[in-house]
Amino acid sequence: MQFLPGYSVLLTDDPAVQRLSELPRSGRLAFLADMDRLGEAVELACRRVETGFRRVNLEILGNADGFLHAHVWPRYDWEPAELVRRPVWLYPREMWDEERYALGDRHGSLREAVGEELDRLSGRGMPTAPPGGG
Repeated sequence: MQFLPGYSVLLTDDPAVQRLSELPRSGRLAFLADMDRLGEAVELACRRVETGFRRVNLEILGNADGFLHAHVWPRYDWEPAELVRRPVWLYPREMWDEERYALGDRHGSLREAVGEELDRLSGRGMPTAPPGGG
């Protein structure tokens, strides 16, 4: 669902993990670093592709789904005044299921921009030195 274009979810690579605290410290730090990287990629992509971008909200909740995951919510100036400074979860329930907000081809440029930013932030897609050092 994309009523806030760029919404993304980070999933753990082990679906048996229900909470961040179940991971060893190194795993916790890796998950949080990935969440940070995804949040930054969404922010950079939304600034470039979408209009009215304000900020990104990052959330680890785990209230409905019993596996570790994080939500990355871009927020926009064009959101309704009564919601723009409130949690996304206060949006009307019907918006969460409306077909017009489903992820689709019209989101291709934003999806591509997020992927490009992820690659750049991960060090992939960076220019490499030619063979022989230059």
